[in-house]
Amino acid sequence: MKNLKYLAAFSIPVAAFISVYLKGPFSYITPIYAFVFIPILELLVPKDNRNLTSEEIDSKSNLRLFDWLLYLNLPIVYSLVVFALIEVTSTSITTSEFVGMFVSVGIVLGVNGINVGHELGHRQSSNERFLGKALLLPSLYMHFYIEHNYGHHLHAATPEDPATARYNQSVYSFWITSTFRQYVSAWRIQKKLLKNTKKFFFSIKNDLFWYHFLQLSYLITVFLFFGKTGLLFAFFSAIIGFILLETVNYIEHYGLKRLKMTSGRYERVKEIHSWNSNHVIGRIVLYELTRHSDHHYKSSKKYQVLECHAESPQMPYGYPTSMVLAMIPPLWFHIMNKRVPKEMILT
Repeated sequence: MKNLKYLAAFSIPVAAFISVYLKGPFSYITPIYAFVFIPILELLVPKDNRNLTSEEIDSKSNLRLFDWLLYLNLPIVYSLVVFALIEVTSTSITTSEFVGMFVSVGIVLGVNGINVGHELGHRQSSNERFLGKALLLPSLYMHFYIEHNYGHHLHAATPEDPATARYNQSVYSFWITSTFRQYVSAWRIQKKLLKNTKKFFFSIKNDLFWYHFLQLSYLITVFLFFGKTGLLFAFFSAIIGFILLETVNYIEHYGLKRLKMTSGRYERVKEIHSWNSNHVIGRIVLYELTRHSDHHYKSSKKYQVLECHAESPQMPYGYPTSMVLAMIPPLWFHIMNKRVPKEMILT
């Protein structure tokens, strides 16, 4: 039964379906569930620092159940988007309901879309990577695949990394700097990849061209079937989705820095360069993303076998709770700044 605990990650899409179906004040059930109920639950449930034994790791690494729990997110995410588009364009709703509904769908695009897409994007199988990119599509953030895999994992916890928040940088400032710098970085990386394979920039091998074509096709399709209202809904839902991602990016490496060696190069990424959280609820609903230190230590590891490292900087709260705290910069700085190792402060 323990292997089925990740079914709880589907509770967020369930909340979103309820929000879209019931409307009215219920349209805000998802943000209340994700950022009020879950953080409270995190505070009540004890942390779990236990790591799997080598035998358990071998067993769980090859158990297909954990893969199918990820694959299931694809039909769930797309079904929710279509259902929501039908509801907002075929029924009479208020502006308040419209906002609550696109926020609810956007949360699912961030948690069950981008987050799962991130996990699948690290897989060796091209089919799994394809599913991962498909989950990034509704958030209009497919360039994340290139920047994250070829940029962030190389430059994490350095000033060169757009997705590493500087010490004393607010989450609101980070949303802007990270979003735009990652987009520019993705183009720079794509250009380098093409050059390395001796392909022209204007080539069918330019993945970013394909990503933009697919995203534009998605928006045009939404407009043709659901009109201007549907297009606005899809657009605002996407913004919520990638803002949620950037908020997670913000807390994952906030203030941490890889030191430079005498050679002028940065030290390699270690377990100390990402914030870790062992809070059980956040671990489950985010598919162990909160054990982020181990993910950077070995990005090919599947989510179900990620480990806790004692030397990793530990967050006092789970990721969902920390995301809420990040929205209040003075409170975030008060809690987190004293936990950043003094020699690592990224300024």
